[in-house]
Amino acid sequence: MPPSQAVAVPARWSGAAMPDQSGRLALITGANSGLGLESARALLARGATVVLACRSLERAEAARQELLAGAGSAGSGTAGELELLELDLADLDSVVRAANTVAERHGRLDLLLNNAGVMAPPRQLTRQGFELQFGVNHLGHYALTRLLLPLLEASAGARVVQVTSGAQYFGRLDFDDLQGERRYDRWAAYGQSKLANVVLAHELQRRCPGLLSAAAHPGLARTNLQPASIAASGARFEGTIYRLLDPLFQSAAQGALPQLFAATAAEAESAGHYGPNQFGGMRGWPAAVRPAPAALDPAQGERLWQVSEELCRRACPGFAPVA
Repeated sequence: MPPSQAVAVPARWSGAAMPDQSGRLALITGANSGLGLESARALLARGATVVLACRSLERAEAARQELLAGAGSAGSGTAGELELLELDLADLDSVVRAANTVAERHGRLDLLLNNAGVMAPPRQLTRQGFELQFGVNHLGHYALTRLLLPLLEASAGARVVQVTSGAQYFGRLDFDDLQGERRYDRWAAYGQSKLANVVLAHELQRRCPGLLSAAAHPGLARTNLQPASIAASGARFEGTIYRLLDPLFQSAAQGALPQLFAATAAEAESAGHYGPNQFGGMRGWPAAVRPAPAALDPAQGERLWQVSEELCRRACPGFAPVA
């Protein structure tokens, strides 16, 4: 994952360098744990109003209490506010309800951080019958982004960040079998969904030049994705691999820095792509990194957008951008 030739990222960029976010409204999917929780913590500390969009309101409330307690103990007078939003990315009806709720509550949105995801489970289906990884990691986030676009485009300086992973580099968009119906390999499906995240980031930038659309990946970060994947698949050898790689894993807070840089830093670029700067992108400080070559193909982006739009409209009669 060699660095791109884009503008240099400040060395050792951290949350302390984040610009003031007072007055900005940020929505983070999967904000109750891992990268999402740490992103919420950092944005809250810099004054943003943060919407914790989670499948479980109970877990979201637990996260909210943790964040509020941390903000209080920090003694900072700049902390923002926290809200809860029920959002199940595996159910397009839930995505529609969540987007409508944001529109009704606020009528605006400044930052959308598409962070939630699932990793390499056995083949499962979303409520509308899509393969789970494609449905959650890509299609649910596509639908949420598409529905909220009017709010984002009306906000000066709005940003959308797709959280991807290094799996994008071995991913391939199989338009003849996006749902893995003919043949399913859980890691190939994961790579496809993570490539789709970056393809979407670039296509969104082409379609909406008034926004800053970017992608970011955390490298090897300690989150609940790894244990959840092992528990779901029963693949004990993967647990052994993770244990061998343990010295390379960094904290979720460190892993969240690339997406926070993309979301807030003045140096972040349109269609930028950010990840850790050490050990081939596995850990370190945020840096500009090259995306998978397939993500740069406008034809792929156009096709993925059109297919995603068609799938959402066909599966969910209520799918329509919020006014």
